Amino acid sequence: MKQFVLIGFLLILLTGCVVSPTDSVSPTTIVEPTRKQPTVAATDKIPATPTLVLTVESENTILPTVTQKKLPPIEKLNPDDWQSWPVVPNVTDTAKEIYQRGLDLGKQGNAFIKIGDCETYSTWFLADFESDNYILGEENQYLTAVISEFQGSYSRLSVAAKAGFNAASVLSPFWADREVCESNETPLTCEIRLMQPSFALVTLGSNDVWQPEKFEANYRLILDGLIKEGVVPILATKADNVEGDHVINQTIARLAVEYDLPVWNFWLAVKDLPDGGLQDDGVHLTWASNRFDDPLVMQNAWPVRNLTALQVLDAVWSGVNN
Repeated sequence: MKQFVLIGFLLILLTGCVVSPTDSVSPTTIVEPTRKQPTVAATDKIPATPTLVLTVESENTILPTVTQKKLPPIEKLNPDDWQSWPVVPNVTDTAKEIYQRGLDLGKQGNAFIKIGDCETYSTWFLADFESDNYILGEENQYLTAVISEFQGSYSRLSVAAKAGFNAASVLSPFWADREVCESNETPLTCEIRLMQPSFALVTLGSNDVWQPEKFEANYRLILDGLIKEGVVPILATKADNVEGDHVINQTIARLAVEYDLPVWNFWLAVKDLPDGGLQDDGVHLTWASNRFDDPLVMQNAWPVRNLTALQVLDAVWSGVNN
């Protein structure tokens, strides 16, 4: 009987997204979030929420546009000034080398994976680009090529992205989906094997804020694993500052410079939105449909997230192929 109670308790915990500050960062301590209904046009409908082995040493508005000016290479950027880094980066020489090595290893040049928590797992993130449920607007028409190129990746529910995931979770075989993953695989290594991607959107950090001292070591293991497999990591800063001193984003920026990798500065993309693009809980993003030509809609964080993610993917994909 006790076994059934324990199993039921774990299932309840896994329905949440962000962990409690009083608990361990292990995804076994997930708290159910409250999602505020956003204010959008009456015609909009809120979508339903969709139902290499590594060793881990830790416990288990404004319409965004691609800047046209020449940006400095990432090695010239100062990690201390990460808040002023562009939303859409230049492609680094290291990224080009990783990409080419990945192709030599048989990776698909037109596939990417998502690594993150519930807001990366959700079909709200990028899936509309495979259902035509979006409006690019005239100035974003250049993105039709990248949308077409990566069909099959946008709507995929990654086994390396789940509610409550932190950096340690991605590296733990305990959290791998045993319906599709092998016994010795982590969520990260499983997703790489299943997709054979050339790129990875790494959107972690919100569930690492309670024990940030453990974040860097796990994040390094994720980057090392991706690079070893010939997958270009695209590092994303997070919108929230639950930890109070931006230490997670500072760590991401510092490692980006050290590893010479491109950064999607999502924090900058939403910082001037109402409440920084965050709901009342200070973590979850404000929602609206993907109508990128509507300034009112673009005052919400979700369409900004989808558009800027697409812009970054296009920039990195184009850059490594030139």
